[in-house]
Amino acid sequence: MNRQTETAPLVQAPSLPGPHAGYMPGFGNDFETEALPGALPQGMNSPQKCNYGLYGEQLSGTAFTHERPERTWCYRIRPSVRHSHRYQKTELPYWKSAPHMPDDVTSLGQYRWDPVPHTDAPLTWLTGMRTMTTAGDVNTQIGMASHIYLVTASMVDHYFYSADSEMLVVPQEGRLRFCTELGIIDVEPREIAILPRGLVYRVEVLEGPCRGFVCENYGQKFDLPGRGPIGANCMANPRDFKAPVAAFEDREVASTVTIKWCGQFHETQIAQSPLDVVAWHGNYAPYKYDLNTYCPVGAVLFDHPDPSIFTVLTAPSGPPGTASIDFVLFRERWMVAEDTFRPPWYHKNIMSELMGNIYGQYDAKPKGFVPGGLSLHNMMLPHGPDRDAFERASNANLGPDKLDNTMSFMFETRFPQHLTTFAGKEAPLQDDYIDCWESLEKKFDGTPGRK
Repeated sequence: MNRQTETAPLVQAPSLPGPHAGYMPGFGNDFETEALPGALPQGMNSPQKCNYGLYGEQLSGTAFTHERPERTWCYRIRPSVRHSHRYQKTELPYWKSAPHMPDDVTSLGQYRWDPVPHTDAPLTWLTGMRTMTTAGDVNTQIGMASHIYLVTASMVDHYFYSADSEMLVVPQEGRLRFCTELGIIDVEPREIAILPRGLVYRVEVLEGPCRGFVCENYGQKFDLPGRGPIGANCMANPRDFKAPVAAFEDREVASTVTIKWCGQFHETQIAQSPLDVVAWHGNYAPYKYDLNTYCPVGAVLFDHPDPSIFTVLTAPSGPPGTASIDFVLFRERWMVAEDTFRPPWYHKNIMSELMGNIYGQYDAKPKGFVPGGLSLHNMMLPHGPDRDAFERASNANLGPDKLDNTMSFMFETRFPQHLTTFAGKEAPLQDDYIDCWESLEKKFDGTPGRK
């Protein structure tokens, strides 16, 4: 089956019927898919000779001795060593990696930004990336970075992969296509994509301009959170994650491959497309996920549960119970708790919280936190509802209330997040954000029983 892209046709495996067209459902499954019949060996991984004259090659995402190794066997037209040549450094000045702590920017504070504006400049996935915060150390594979992407132009005969990180992509405007070694993923607002470390891909604009958010995960890869007493259902269900079917290009054309390695960027020139995997099987693959399928759970009598119940994906860290990154979703839901202050309460905690607004209005900040905007509340800094949100929630008639037309998210990490120069000096920072709590008034008067 041929699927037309902007630059060249990819030969794609036959699609599953209905809603799974072009994708295979499941999270962490052992998938198998082939774009040509008989291209995938059966009963073994490395036959003496592969069908169609293909080369067998393994892509590993964990150590071989991991209790459940994550790896994918690829059967490709050329081994990837032919898609790698001499490297030279290149610069992407707006894409930063941890540790990155510019002296002229203060990261201690409560910050909020308006949407980074679009531009008429032709920006690709690489040149349109704008790093907002970094945390940890890319060289020791600990921590993360958060980015805004602005994309107006497709990558043509240009490919990319990150040796540093897994990429979680959260679109806010426009539609993108990720043409990867393992198949095609199309994403739009209210969806996310997860691109594994080491996977080669090209990014095309299906409908632009495109803007969104990226969490670059240096550490252990994202997984579904443990559900504990919640049990088997609700939250993000594994069946709603979709991995692509095999698709390949057999194209002889001068191409550039850019690699991110230890926070630096390098280019190599090759004579063909590297997207030449004809068949693959394994459990190390890209995914897409429809955020509309996330089933939130919450309090049905009183009090406010911790926001951890809204976790979609989590990347574990060394200390048990302390995530390197949590990806948390705040979407439409019913509020029914009795005698309860329903918005998020005032708090400071060990985690650093970077929030983004996909659409609508966030209940704790009814003014100023607009779609495409970001906020940062670093670890152990107090934050919570502004005065209007506090007064409204404190005096509301607490019948069942539908929180509607809203979708925000959080990249939460146990590491302090440091602002980049772009975030501190070029991005549209709301200088008056800290003043949103200024009008909170003293209500205490010492009267017994007064509320």
